[in-house]
Amino acid sequence: MENGQEQERWVGYVDWRNRPAFRGKHGGMFAASFVLVVEVMENLAFLANASNLVTYLMGFMHFSPSHSATTVTNFMGTAFLLALLGGFLSDAFFTTYVVYLVSALIEFLGLVILTIQAKSPSLKPPACEPSSPSRAAGPCEAVSGAEAAMLFGGLYLTALGVGGIKGSLPAHGAEQFDEGSPRGRAARSTFFNYFVFCLSCGGLAAVTFVVWVEDNKGWEWGFGISTIAILLSIPVFLAGSRLYRNKLPTGSPLTLIAKVLVAAALNCRTTQPPSNAIVDRPLSPENRTETNDHKQEERENGDHKNTTISYAPSEELKFLNRAAQNLPRHLPLACTAEEVEEVKVVLKILPIFLSTIMLNCCLAQLSTFSVEQAATMDTRVGRLTVPPASLPIFPVTFIMILAPVYDHIVLPFARRVTKTEVGITHLQRIGTGLVLSIVSMAIAALVEVKRKNVAQNAGLVDSLEPLPISFFWIALQYLFLGSADLFTLAGLLEFFFSEAPARMRSLATALSWASLAMGYYLSSVLVSIVNSATGRGSHWPWLKGSNLNHYRLERFYWLMCVLSSLNYLFYLFWALRYKYRRGGVRG
Repeated sequence: MENGQEQERWVGYVDWRNRPAFRGKHGGMFAASFVLVVEVMENLAFLANASNLVTYLMGFMHFSPSHSATTVTNFMGTAFLLALLGGFLSDAFFTTYVVYLVSALIEFLGLVILTIQAKSPSLKPPACEPSSPSRAAGPCEAVSGAEAAMLFGGLYLTALGVGGIKGSLPAHGAEQFDEGSPRGRAARSTFFNYFVFCLSCGGLAAVTFVVWVEDNKGWEWGFGISTIAILLSIPVFLAGSRLYRNKLPTGSPLTLIAKVLVAAALNCRTTQPPSNAIVDRPLSPENRTETNDHKQEERENGDHKNTTISYAPSEELKFLNRAAQNLPRHLPLACTAEEVEEVKVVLKILPIFLSTIMLNCCLAQLSTFSVEQAATMDTRVGRLTVPPASLPIFPVTFIMILAPVYDHIVLPFARRVTKTEVGITHLQRIGTGLVLSIVSMAIAALVEVKRKNVAQNAGLVDSLEPLPISFFWIALQYLFLGSADLFTLAGLLEFFFSEAPARMRSLATALSWASLAMGYYLSSVLVSIVNSATGRGSHWPWLKGSNLNHYRLERFYWLMCVLSSLNYLFYLFWALRYKYRRGGVRG
């Protein structure tokens, strides 16, 4: 009986009490479904504040518009960048199970601080005194001192918690599936599709219901809803504890990467072959790749206890093979061929990561210039006036519709046509998202031309009055960018998780969120560069002033379209050369 149980164990995985995890008892879609429910509540808590935070900072903390926008950008960028920390801790020291719980408690604490401050007038700067014919406007000073410390403390505790959750939760859900079977990999693909779907469900509730509460009932209620949502997510997550299989941490992946790179550099002058290479029989590149992939698959799924297969160094990034030369003077840097191959995988996925930053720069426009465009237009739908902060309802609704259609209709059809397990490869999905982002920027430029023509014809170029044009025109660019987000984010999450070595999967998955953060930062940098380049001499900068009708926003969108096209060529260069860890299919 003990031998039978031993064969059913998930080697390298434990349950929530750090006892061995077993096949049939731990993992699977039912276990991952708890993660999907948690993602709805987690993203609601995050986006409910992020999408409308600029209003709170301007109206109650008395920040200037530019200071408010910068603060929100920094907050969101920091939250997404901290996903790398969450992923690193999950791989190196703790399980994703533990990292999520600690991160959720940290975010809860940050939201409690923000809720208390929003509720207490004494913890906010005094309200601005209205001006009158006999008296000038009273002081309207921005928050400072202890109140500012409380504000930023709450914001960045929340950002730290969000980063930890983003870096651990997707990987925790994906770890529930059997890597060694086609059925398990297909189920994992479905999980990532529905992960983006649930992320959009939380976003939809945030930008509709919670934004309405913040604008009409008070920000203490908005922060309170977010606080309750993240608090309730903890018992929901814990409810699946008996079903989870949790991957044991295997040490710092960054240390391994650094060790291999340094060892390869120090051994650059030697010609000795790696001591653990397969030398008893010649291997073609195809056989070599197949051997390595088989070894990796067995190791990740606990089927390797009786195997003696050795790693053979691949021909890709051949200079790193020297790191496996165990020279006496560099014994502390001794590397196995397996470790070298793992670092090669990480280096090969980095160009794909870099090529998605431009797409996320386009996505950043959804919360900046696109909102400002809509604010100048007619936002009425019948008797209802839609607040600009609720405009993301278009992309999230489209994602909620497209995600199930893609998983249940498009993907099965693609599998029948291509007669392959994946149907549409990860890199094809990412590439589709990049193309859609190019189209969205072209549409955004054309819509802006139409909007300014309406302003010109109506004689409202110098006015701040709403223009006689429906904000539904803006929905076009939202829909294309929302589609791009679905294809790219789901594709990236699955690509990084499935391609990265087992010991680095949480950190690699976190690269998807880091790309989003860098996209936000790049957007701010581009605006500064464009204004600096176009504002020389007597020329007025394209993106400066208090009236959007005076902007050259359409030119900025065309610039984004050109840069996105160049970025797509960069992506194609690397994607066409990329060889998947299994099967060797090209992107």
